[in-house]
Amino acid sequence: MSTTRSQGRGLGRGLSALMADVKESAPVSETQRRTPDMMVPVEKVHPNPQQPRRHFDSDALDDLARSIAEKGIIQPLIVRLNPREPGSYEIVAGERRWRAAQMAQLHEVPVLLREFTDTEVLEVAIIENIQRADLNPMEEAAGYSQLMTRFGHTQEKLAEVLGKSRSHIANAVRLLNLPDEVQGYLREGRLSAGHARALITAPDAVALARTVIQKGLSVRETEKLAKAETTGVSPRTRPRSAARTGKDADTMALEADLSAALSMTVSIDHKPGDEHGAVTIRYQSLDDLDRLMALLSS
Repeated sequence: MSTTRSQGRGLGRGLSALMADVKESAPVSETQRRTPDMMVPVEKVHPNPQQPRRHFDSDALDDLARSIAEKGIIQPLIVRLNPREPGSYEIVAGERRWRAAQMAQLHEVPVLLREFTDTEVLEVAIIENIQRADLNPMEEAAGYSQLMTRFGHTQEKLAEVLGKSRSHIANAVRLLNLPDEVQGYLREGRLSAGHARALITAPDAVALARTVIQKGLSVRETEKLAKAETTGVSPRTRPRSAARTGKDADTMALEADLSAALSMTVSIDHKPGDEHGAVTIRYQSLDDLDRLMALLSS
């Protein structure tokens, strides 16, 4: 049986088509219950060994299992024929429902059968993970990065298909440049993505992150602290810094504001009385340069 052919779905699908398959597996209300292609014994369905999601919250699974025991599985799983075990099926999207179905002691699960290559299975798994409501900023960043580096998708294409702004995706991916310790704080929920973005260009992001957590600083307070560390400008250091650099306080304040706005180090070379000068923007990665070019061309 090949329901894929009957639905006109061939191999080599683009990102938009893969996204459509993920949406078919997205949660819906009971009144929107979709008709599955077939019912499959639960023991004939196996998880994808390349599934990037390794942790499933036990409390959330308990809640889902209770719902399934009462109402059944409203949304079918997406599966393909298992290439490693003939006669069985491999989950493409919906492993969480499959796990909860076993907890609810269901004997069969509803499925939509699709034809996917190994590459497409991994791609769909990543896309499905990005749609999760409980995704932490580092998981989201890793998902975008994988879609770009492993499958060649651009930030523009991801933004279009996933319904995100390009700047959102660019800012998320930049979090991967943070030190491991700071990334750990993000995964644990001790820092928000807003806090982390403010720390990206800081000379010592780890020390600043610890200060932010210890003092419970807001995102705005973190931005000010990072700006002072990056530019060497603060209310207490500005006169001494101005004397050392030969720049007036207004120029240094403008440098600080631009550095904070761009999350890059900005230097202004302007002599008092002149009508001309130079602005130097220092970037730390090609992603930073790409983001800067997008800002300048928008």
